[in-house]
Amino acid sequence: MQTGPSRLPPLDLIVTFEAAARLLSFTRAAQERFVTQSAVSRQMRALEEDLGVALFRRGHRALSLTDEGHQLYGVCSRMLEGLRDSVGKLRAPARRDVLTVTTTPGLASLWLIPRLADFTRRHPGIDVRVDATFTRRDLRADGIDVAIRYAMAGSTEGERLFGEESMPVCSPTLPAGGIALEAPVDLERHTLLRMSDPIGGPPTDEWDVWLQAVGVPGLQPAATLSFSNYSEVISAATLGQGVAMGRRPLVDALLASGALVVPFKGRLASPRAYFVQVAERSAPKPSARALRDWLLEQAGTS
Repeated sequence: MQTGPSRLPPLDLIVTFEAAARLLSFTRAAQERFVTQSAVSRQMRALEEDLGVALFRRGHRALSLTDEGHQLYGVCSRMLEGLRDSVGKLRAPARRDVLTVTTTPGLASLWLIPRLADFTRRHPGIDVRVDATFTRRDLRADGIDVAIRYAMAGSTEGERLFGEESMPVCSPTLPAGGIALEAPVDLERHTLLRMSDPIGGPPTDEWDVWLQAVGVPGLQPAATLSFSNYSEVISAATLGQGVAMGRRPLVDALLASGALVVPFKGRLASPRAYFVQVAERSAPKPSARALRDWLLEQAGTS
């Protein structure tokens, strides 16, 4: 049994500390670790007591690292990255390469996943794990190979895949019962489908921006349905539950199949775009380069 100053704290405290230090949030670390926020707080107190130093500065609404916390985080981050790499290699089937790609739930379900069969068909021996989350993953610390980032159009953190264009979409069966849907003002007699802020805040302002652009600011719909994921918004639209703000090219396949239609003109260019970013440690891997090239190719056909 190891004793003395070099005695290691329990591994679960180290893993939780790395998450809290990386995210600078006990709440978000708790979500990542699938425990309660109070459990993370207790674990960090226990770790600080074990080490005899303060690792965090706890403000009213902010969390920051002390000098000792920064020092420990640097070591923990490198250690866990190496450990995850080793475990991943042990778990991977023989002669198969496993790539992890992270992106938003909306892009994953509506654009990426429907296309992945083409990649696996063209690249046998490469397995893909999709990490669909609103959390901005740290590629190095989380063992991610490729990220598809949703960022402002002028971002330089990766190679641009495509921009985004917004316009109302709905099921072709929606304009029923004599309720017209021929001009933006008709939306006041329909249900608007909106996406809530991922952390539980009010709906995002996509509709507000669009309504302002087409000359009907402040329009009040008959009702509003809000969802936590964009894919749920679009699913509700295809079921005829209301009118959604369609994001092209994410909804292109549904428009092409006729599952969704554009009821009237009024497209709006988004200030945001999607970018592909390959982790520095994964850049030399032929499989990661193949996935990056395939994503750029798919973006060109969108």
